[in-house]
Amino acid sequence: MRCAKLCDVGKQRVTGRGSRLLDRVLAGVPEGESPLTHVAELPERDAGTADWPEWAPDPVVSAFRSVGVTRPWQHQVAAASRAWSGQHVILATGTASGKSLAYQLPVLSRLTSERRATALYLAPTKALGVDQLAAVTRLGVEGVRPAVFDGDTPSAERDWVRAHSRWVFTNPDMLHRGILPAHSRWATFFRRLAFVVVDECHAYRGVFGSHVALLLRRLRRVARGYGASPVFVLASATVSDPATSAGRLTGLECAAVTEDASPRGARTVALWEPPLLDELAGEQGAPVRRSAGAEAARILADLVVEGARTLAFVRSRRGAELTALGARRVLAEVDGGLARRVAAYRAGFLPEERRALERSLASGELLGVATTNALELGVDICGLDAVVVAGYPGTLASFWQQAGRAGRDGDGALVVFVARDDPLDTYLVHHPDAVLNRPVEATVLDPANPYVLGPHLACAAAELPLTPRCLALFGEAEARAVLDDLVADGVVRQRATGWYWVARERPHASVSIRGSGAEQVCVVEADTGRLLGTVDPGAACWQVHPGAVYLHQGSSYVVDALDLTDGLALVHAEDPEWSTSPRDVVDISVVRTLTKQKHPGGVSACLGEVEVTSQVVGYLRRLPSGEVLDHVPLDLPERSLRTRAVWYTVSDELLHGSAPGGAGLDPARVPGALHAAEHAAIGLLPLFATCDRWDIGGVSTALHEDTGEATVFVHDGHPGGAGFADRGFAALVPWLVATREAIASCDCPAGCPSCVQSPKCGNGNEPLDKAGAVAVLDAVLGVIREDGGVQHGRVLDQATGERCALTSG
Repeated sequence: MRCAKLCDVGKQRVTGRGSRLLDRVLAGVPEGESPLTHVAELPERDAGTADWPEWAPDPVVSAFRSVGVTRPWQHQVAAASRAWSGQHVILATGTASGKSLAYQLPVLSRLTSERRATALYLAPTKALGVDQLAAVTRLGVEGVRPAVFDGDTPSAERDWVRAHSRWVFTNPDMLHRGILPAHSRWATFFRRLAFVVVDECHAYRGVFGSHVALLLRRLRRVARGYGASPVFVLASATVSDPATSAGRLTGLECAAVTEDASPRGARTVALWEPPLLDELAGEQGAPVRRSAGAEAARILADLVVEGARTLAFVRSRRGAELTALGARRVLAEVDGGLARRVAAYRAGFLPEERRALERSLASGELLGVATTNALELGVDICGLDAVVVAGYPGTLASFWQQAGRAGRDGDGALVVFVARDDPLDTYLVHHPDAVLNRPVEATVLDPANPYVLGPHLACAAAELPLTPRCLALFGEAEARAVLDDLVADGVVRQRATGWYWVARERPHASVSIRGSGAEQVCVVEADTGRLLGTVDPGAACWQVHPGAVYLHQGSSYVVDALDLTDGLALVHAEDPEWSTSPRDVVDISVVRTLTKQKHPGGVSACLGEVEVTSQVVGYLRRLPSGEVLDHVPLDLPERSLRTRAVWYTVSDELLHGSAPGGAGLDPARVPGALHAAEHAAIGLLPLFATCDRWDIGGVSTALHEDTGEATVFVHDGHPGGAGFADRGFAALVPWLVATREAIASCDCPAGCPSCVQSPKCGNGNEPLDKAGAVAVLDAVLGVIREDGGVQHGRVLDQATGERCALTSG
């Protein structure tokens, strides 16, 4: 185990509350076995206030003062003033920095001064929309009549909202399915629309972000059809280049306000790697670390004993429940009363349950809460004593959103990042600069993705006929190509004045903006007919194949049947002693090489379009100890995915050569070396692109039909791509350097989940060659560096070749 490393400030052993809480958590850890890899002390920050702007009406200012806001912060006034003047603006500051006031002030001022004006608020979750409605309602500004319009709004109330509410709070899903298709019923609202607020806009990334970007263009088009040109006000966690991100999302030029003038308490940030469990071994006997959830449960219990109000962020719903349960078990041995002051919070709870938990945490009745990211986005819970982040949440923006919940004015707080047994988490806890000193990511989305653009153009045509002037909103060339396909399909008719929707059914219901655009597979309890949830069709064979153990809200079910034609998976309640792991075979073919960088010495790097064909062929039943009970074969259809990929090729001379710079590998070791390098690269790509490892996939082979050489592919897991492979290609060298470092620095002898094993490998993590992966990456990086990073880019078209058997991850 590596010894703890303290930053320069940390070496002084500051005795603030954060450090004292950390000492309590470490109490009882044997000397020399500290799980800490780094501790940093982040200083407190004083507030920078400003006067209320002259344009703000007295009733609005009085309303804010009545809830305790005597003076706004400087960034709030800066963003609000830009919005009031008619400039589209994005405010990108930290958690609890008062972003809500920055859009509430101009919106309420406009609704007060112009008694006919209206406003629309969009949140990525229904819970956040309800919270913000409550905040506006508390202000009590006369005549605004704020109201929620979402899937939970009773039918009887919807007519009232349409007719009377001047500030409507909703989400992208309801805007897509319930408002824009029925825009004629909202004519008065759209005609008077002055502001559109897009809250927590950093959540709109990848395919979901691409859908929302096109949805906002449809919103702008409908508003323009009624003569309105609303000002867009966006609020975000700190993101890289927020003006560009906001412009890509909205299609508008947006000013950015990024200087955070809100106060912040000092924070102690500890990076924590759970210990190896000598008594357990995973696949192929690889060492296993204590789970991040179990470690978080113990830390949470220690902090509750200290009376510290604490949030523990856990990646899954089931994980949040288990972490809360584990903490309660520990506390029950100390004090039964303390055990009752710990709870779980996650999606799936009833609204009244969530509100009760939020009130209990805010009042101090609850001391500890294990939660999913449901408490990350905007819900008004902040000023806590401690936050535990169990597993990297996917982006630095999310990490700092979660960490930002900790901190009280004038007192310190503790943030503990507990690494999962995963290459990225392992890398981060041993490279603290990548967490503490690296700029947060830019938002990745691609509104021009034809697989996303097509459904939205169909919806747009069904809402209002498309004219040539409209196409600039959606990208002129891309939109025309997609419209040609819709015309050929017979759902759109082109006339002299534009394109008209002629199909009988409107397309909105068949477009899922949180998925790939296809209808979801419904997971239904066979005995009761109860709908448990939905699964993206692209993941159905993997997640709900016959025999799969399916988890929903902490309960366990087993899948009896999967009907992909009807989009139905039937399950029954059962909690078997085993878990299931699907096994698949994957082929990949290069459709078109968009950019190729050829380096003298035997390495080429490419970005292009690929077709990935996968088939789930069976699953393993595995006991908690890791023992495999059996392999059950399956007969499921192939799935074909046209997407984008980044790949690099390695010549035989470089792979097998023993001269300086060569990898020196025997032919028998090459498949395992490439496979291990592929797994680690997938695990590390989220460090450079705003994605999760489940958003991407990979394939490696010692000889690929289309490239003619050993090749490692990493591809987007969404039709048409989501921008992740593009980001990997742009950051190829630092990405591969981080991948090599993550493998080489892992303490395991032959490969483990912390470096080269993958939880989603369709081949059971076989073969893997950890040392060979390091040799391959050293050789590849050596060639690229020797070439001086010169990029020899050219666009090539390459025909699809015959597929061959490949190793997949």
